[in-house]
Amino acid sequence: MRRKLFGVIFAVCIGWFQAEALTAGFIKSPLSQMKIIEDSAELDCEVIGNPIPEVQWWFIEGEEPDETLTQLFDGAREDHVHINATYINHATSTLTLTNLTLNDTGIYECRASNDPDRNDLRNPPKVKWIRSQANVIVFEHAAITTKPEVVNDQNQTSAILSCNLTNPSSPIKGFYWTLNGKPIDKAGSSDGGPYIEYEIKKVDYHSSGIYACVFKTEPEVNATIEVKALPHVGAYKHSENANEKDKAVLTCISHGYPLPTDWRWYMLHDNEDKMPIVNGTDDKYEIKNTPNKTMLYVKDLDMNKDMGFYECQGTNEIGSASDTIQLRVRSQLAALWPFLGIVAEVIILITIIFIYEKRRKPDEINDDDDSGSAPLKSNSAINHKDKNVRQRNSN
Repeated sequence: MRRKLFGVIFAVCIGWFQAEALTAGFIKSPLSQMKIIEDSAELDCEVIGNPIPEVQWWFIEGEEPDETLTQLFDGAREDHVHINATYINHATSTLTLTNLTLNDTGIYECRASNDPDRNDLRNPPKVKWIRSQANVIVFEHAAITTKPEVVNDQNQTSAILSCNLTNPSSPIKGFYWTLNGKPIDKAGSSDGGPYIEYEIKKVDYHSSGIYACVFKTEPEVNATIEVKALPHVGAYKHSENANEKDKAVLTCISHGYPLPTDWRWYMLHDNEDKMPIVNGTDDKYEIKNTPNKTMLYVKDLDMNKDMGFYECQGTNEIGSASDTIQLRVRSQLAALWPFLGIVAEVIILITIIFIYEKRRKPDEINDDDDSGSAPLKSNSAINHKDKNVRQRNSN
């Protein structure tokens, strides 16, 4: 009885679901957004129904009764409108607005219908288009005054960065600072007005980079300040070893902002003179550079000519920094000497053992070697004599 009742209820639920699925319905509606000029906005719309509904996008500008409606399509507004739609299992459509302007402010409407007469001008659809709307509001760039605009004095040991927001689009709910796009720890607050500061206690390659002050408004606004410093140049390894006729690779890396725009290599002589190394000289040297790394390849190594100290130098718009690497070149027979040393040790050890065996004294004869002598006479015969003595009767 229970099984029959459950089956009836289940069949009724399936029939109800199928009946409901015939009508289009939203499972995801577009959300309103607030954007800045030249930003991008993305609106999503998902609809279910049987058959799968058609989705359209419309732009509503103005207010009733003077509002105007314009249907949007992919590539509209000089290719600033992009629509991506899929119709698998259900309808999914995404409207993307790029390079926003003030004229893009308005109401964007997602329409959906699966009525067969939805696009027939003579027969109005029995089921009207369902609609879901979202507001997109575009603001002008907020005016943020930064001080200083750039920190690039290498003699400056510290700095105070400041930002002043003069025309916020909405109330300021706080602020935070970022360095190279990452929030700075303990450099933000949920309170604050239009003027904020950040102190850099030591200006060097560690603290250099692109700072941004971000005001928590709707939408968020920010401004950037560049802090430039001398590059930090360091050898990946300060000592490199290689064998004759082989190739050595010397590497230097750099940190800081901005990164070096020019890399140079020198060979240092005993008299501290620098010999510039030019890329591709006699196929001897090859230099490969990236903004944060330089690599010097020294080919066909020679003990007399190539062994010594090398200097790498990186230069950015603030100045130059350098580091040195010592290159040691070993003879081709260098790997043979340890093997010969081991062979010599084995020969000496074998010789010592042989001499010791030769000079060792013969072993002393043990007492147990007398075991082959004649056995001792037994007293058993004497003991048995008494047994043969006759006893006389005393009577």
